[in-house]
Amino acid sequence: MNTAEFSSLPLKPALLENIESLGYTHLTPIQAESLPHILEGRDVIAQAKTGSGKTAAFGIGLLSRLDLTSFRVQGLVICPTRELADQVCKEIRRLARFTQNIKVLSLCGGVPFGPQIGSLEHGVHIVVGTPGRLQEHLRKRSLRLSNLKILVLDEADRMLDMGFEEVITDVISYAPTHRQTLLFSATYSDPIREISQQFQFKPISVSIDSSHQEGAIQQHFYQIEKAQRLNALGYLLSYHRPESSVVFCNTKRECQDIKNALDNCGFSVQALHGDLEQKHRDQVLVRFSNKSCSILVATDVAARGLDIKELQAVINYDLPWDPEIYVHRIGRTGRAGKKGLALSLCTEAELNRVTAIEDYQETKVQWDEVAPFQMSYQARFEPPMATLWINGGRKDKVRPGDILGALTGESGITGSEVGQIDIFDNHAYVAIKQDSADKALACLNKGKIKGRNFMVRKSQWD
Repeated sequence: MNTAEFSSLPLKPALLENIESLGYTHLTPIQAESLPHILEGRDVIAQAKTGSGKTAAFGIGLLSRLDLTSFRVQGLVICPTRELADQVCKEIRRLARFTQNIKVLSLCGGVPFGPQIGSLEHGVHIVVGTPGRLQEHLRKRSLRLSNLKILVLDEADRMLDMGFEEVITDVISYAPTHRQTLLFSATYSDPIREISQQFQFKPISVSIDSSHQEGAIQQHFYQIEKAQRLNALGYLLSYHRPESSVVFCNTKRECQDIKNALDNCGFSVQALHGDLEQKHRDQVLVRFSNKSCSILVATDVAARGLDIKELQAVINYDLPWDPEIYVHRIGRTGRAGKKGLALSLCTEAELNRVTAIEDYQETKVQWDEVAPFQMSYQARFEPPMATLWINGGRKDKVRPGDILGALTGESGITGSEVGQIDIFDNHAYVAIKQDSADKALACLNKGKIKGRNFMVRKSQWD
């Protein structure tokens, strides 16, 4: 299929207009291969990674099939993590801006059950959720799938890795047999084929070579002494000065220790690991994705589903045992035609891991040296944005346009000084250019958002 533009697809005019208003004109490879089949109502099994445009592919498919007069669940997306479910929800809502009547609901664990039941009772078109919480709602009959038209399994391989196979099977047992089933996975393993055979009818297989363009990611390896590791990390961050970088390590304890050490030396850093409460995880992800924090120290499990646009560098503080995980880690940079850096620290004891990476990539790695560096506190370069916290959110009917309007009104700031806006149920975050943050804070505290006064403050979480 050689379709290059969205305008060549049989989409409703309002949906097409909104897609184009979001800046989407040309289809990504996965969209060009899968969307025509999805719009025809066929089952599709697609090999595609995060960042390939897969969410828009199935999101457009979902929105094209909705009967807006029926406030019953017609689309269901199952995701491995709450972070991915939240991202999918946001993307579908963006695609659905052409009408105010489309209701998209996230059903994930880690948040109270009661309010979710209330939202379902008011009527929902599309549900995006994690396996365990979806199963709970189905068993309590607060979620019913008798009107389901499309079922999507997103990052199915991750869900199987996390042991969700039985739960997913149970969730799907509540869905009608006559439905469209879309399965997206980064790998084509035997368990994925078995899932497809179990739940899909004559699926169209779509596989996109998601390897990065030659030279898009510059990979550099540094052999160091174990005791030198932290200083070497400080050197790489100070030398390359990436505006946005993820530092991967292999344990939660190490993750927090590295975050604390970098923080004490004046770096703009947050940690993401499994011991964080959901509220704190949300804050960390908001601050990193809106560029008011430059460095995220994370474990592989915590970073699943993380999709940060324009990530400039990935640093392996520890090399993973599995070369496939190494490739998955570094594949988060160098996207959409941009250059990316992959920097890896390695002790003598880890040289066998480098050999495995060379065998997997079928190429020799490039070795470099780190200069002597001593971790000490000094004022480092600031991230480009600052974050303001607003004590009002989705339940207060606050929308991104309301916040933008309040900021850019009379004597306010320009739209170009406003960055990412994230709306949660009871609060919101808005990114502002550093130099304009105090002015924006004063503007929101003096003025009103949607005719109401909300508490606003600079976010200074740890």
